[in-house]
Amino acid sequence: MSCRSATAAQAVERLDPRVGELDPLHPAVVVLAPAPHDMTWLIVSRAVQGVAAGGLVSLAMAAVGDLVSPRERGRYLGFVAIAFALATVVGPLIGGVLVEHASWRWVFYVNLPVGAAALAGLHFKLPAPSAEAARDGKPLDVSGAILLAGSTIALMLACIWGGDRYAWGSPTIIALIAGGAVLAIALVARERRAADPIVPLNLLLTRPVAVSSAALFLTTAALFSITVFVPLYLPTTTHATPTQAGLLLVPMMLGITVSTNLAGLAMSKTGRYKRYPILGLGLMTVALVLLAAVVPHPSRSATAIGLVMFGLGFGMVGQVLTAAVQNSVPPEQLGIGMATTTFFRGLGGAIGAAVLGAIFAAQARTTTTTAGLRHLSAGARAEVIHGVQSVFLTAAPIAAIALIVVLALREAPLRGSAAGRAGAGAPAASH
Repeated sequence: MSCRSATAAQAVERLDPRVGELDPLHPAVVVLAPAPHDMTWLIVSRAVQGVAAGGLVSLAMAAVGDLVSPRERGRYLGFVAIAFALATVVGPLIGGVLVEHASWRWVFYVNLPVGAAALAGLHFKLPAPSAEAARDGKPLDVSGAILLAGSTIALMLACIWGGDRYAWGSPTIIALIAGGAVLAIALVARERRAADPIVPLNLLLTRPVAVSSAALFLTTAALFSITVFVPLYLPTTTHATPTQAGLLLVPMMLGITVSTNLAGLAMSKTGRYKRYPILGLGLMTVALVLLAAVVPHPSRSATAIGLVMFGLGFGMVGQVLTAAVQNSVPPEQLGIGMATTTFFRGLGGAIGAAVLGAIFAAQARTTTTTAGLRHLSAGARAEVIHGVQSVFLTAAPIAAIALIVVLALREAPLRGSAAGRAGAGAPAASH
């Protein structure tokens, strides 16, 4: 779903001047994947859910940019990051409880009341768009959206299938890579001519957007080493149930919550932000090395310490880089700036999960369910441990490369008041 969400974010954001920037939040939140009847229905439902989810994060961040002054955005974007961290931890935890005590179908049904509550809150509390948010007369870049989706999907399939379903040198993988490259070249050519490009190249080439997008891509890829493989590793080594494995991700969420709030408050007071992602990525790198070191000697307490350290680091990266982009782009391009960073964040998660999964699969030949991991033979358990250790050792350099990328970020002090859009930060009529 990450791939579809990343691509959809770009398309939804290009709609914002036509329907009012905040309005797409309404349909995006109401589309939820129902409980499927067969695999085809599951795939279709997840595709629709991915398209809807693609607009949520970028539009929520654009809403913060619309309503909050630049200097205060770090704090409010921190609330978004905390919600993301909470969902990342609570989601697998609730999913584990439902799978153990109810049915896997409730993983989908549980979203209905949550989505209904979110939709009601948006309808009654979100400020209405201004009259200037009407259609601007420029055609939607449908061709660009199709080329973007096609190139992204081809790359994703190559990452997922390569070394697993097909050999890396097989005609299928070579064709996917070549096709993705051709579509990417066609996308660049199209965007140079489009009146309202879905991917404005001039914006993408600015240093704050380029650096932040690359760093978020790498940071999210490193994050998936934790969210995907820690729940896999713990049942194998400590015989934790799926619910207990989900609970052991809570220390990471607590670390994210603490560092996000502290960084946001400090940014509001000083207007400075570059030091935080540097420190955060340094902590993430050290935490991944620590986790790799303790994998062969399983300990829930040592794992919790590593997760707290990782969470403290991760909490100082995402919302800070988002605030840096918002501070650098013109007000009229705020939405697409958020969509661009969201696209690379989602793409990093999708590619990170695929690549790290391929590394794990190359080391651990065992294929089983999470519950079955508690009953593996000694040899199979050793393979899983070695696979997870390889994943952490791969993710640590990814975080270190993100740190090097962030060093190239030029810091522009955050402005003290909202600039640009009329009415930003002022009360507006509610729907």
